[in-house]
Amino acid sequence: MSNPSAVADDLSAFLISGRVVSRRPADARDETGARTPVDGIEDGVAAGRLGFRRVFISERWNLKEVAVLLAAVAARTTHIELATGLVSPARRNVLHMAAFGATMHACFGPRFVLGLGRGDHSYLRSEGLQTQGFDGLCDYVDIVRRLWAGETVAYNGPAGRFDGIKLGDVYEGEQPKIWYGTFALPKAANAIARSFDGVLLPPVLTPAATAAAVTRIRQACERIDRDPASVRVCQCVITAPGLSDDETRALAHARAVTYLQAPEYGDALVRANEWDTAPVEKLRSHSQFQGNSEMADLTYHRVQLMEPARLVPDAWMEETCALGSVDRCVAQLQRFRDAGADEIATYGSTPAQNAGLIDAWRARGRCITL
Repeated sequence: MSNPSAVADDLSAFLISGRVVSRRPADARDETGARTPVDGIEDGVAAGRLGFRRVFISERWNLKEVAVLLAAVAARTTHIELATGLVSPARRNVLHMAAFGATMHACFGPRFVLGLGRGDHSYLRSEGLQTQGFDGLCDYVDIVRRLWAGETVAYNGPAGRFDGIKLGDVYEGEQPKIWYGTFALPKAANAIARSFDGVLLPPVLTPAATAAAVTRIRQACERIDRDPASVRVCQCVITAPGLSDDETRALAHARAVTYLQAPEYGDALVRANEWDTAPVEKLRSHSQFQGNSEMADLTYHRVQLMEPARLVPDAWMEETCALGSVDRCVAQLQRFRDAGADEIATYGSTPAQNAGLIDAWRARGRCITL
């Protein structure tokens, strides 16, 4: 049984990944087929009880407004760290974002991590927003930190125009860390070295792709004389320890469909993993996606993508996800640690479904005693 007094230093949990529903259907066929925002809050509480280091929640402008969800988890826990994973700067005025982070620390103690991402063009277009360039992103981060420090900021540049903005009332203590969610390609690696405390690498990367990303980050840090160890790298990994074949395929293959079907994101994933493009081209031409200009992730829930998911090669999922027995999952997660990731975030499955996995993982000896 998990020991809540021992926190796994290098294992975290991503909560309610993907789309959610307002009410779980009575005929839900498995635990993860349809999750609600309330389920996400309960999952965060469970993660704290089980000993995960931190939880991540991504934002969608529907039933997943991240400040609400993280605050709810924070109010019912005492030690687990709380991170956005991710929110785009395009979604919040810089003063709003700074106030979010400062309020989280002031209310719940210094355990909030602000995870930012530039965002996929297709996602942001559906919200009437645009992505931001790397210079704007780095300047945005700098402005947030200056606001947290109590400065009055006047700025006119790629991050926007701000005339004498300030928080006024500030959190008197350590500032929140700011992370970046990315594939860590060369330009992004340079931005990481310049401006960020940590990196959240996306799921469905191979250990080799993780190692390549870590190398790019380290080299970018070294070029500006920054200690590479000052950037913490967390790799998201889809986990399905001991789950049924149907639920496993929904978590892995069907989730991969939502990535691969999106041209911008899917192409980046294929390049990072050095995969053949032929299966992806066949997937994108599947009849289920014809006549619909929206991304699959905006139209379907995972369980509605099981048919096109048959086109995702099993070998791809086996090399990027942790599937099967607990021991097999532990061995797979260790491959990502060996590739240079400082931390793993379980993805797709719930913290409770990973209870046996965290026990086995903690047995390796990396934990913090509370």
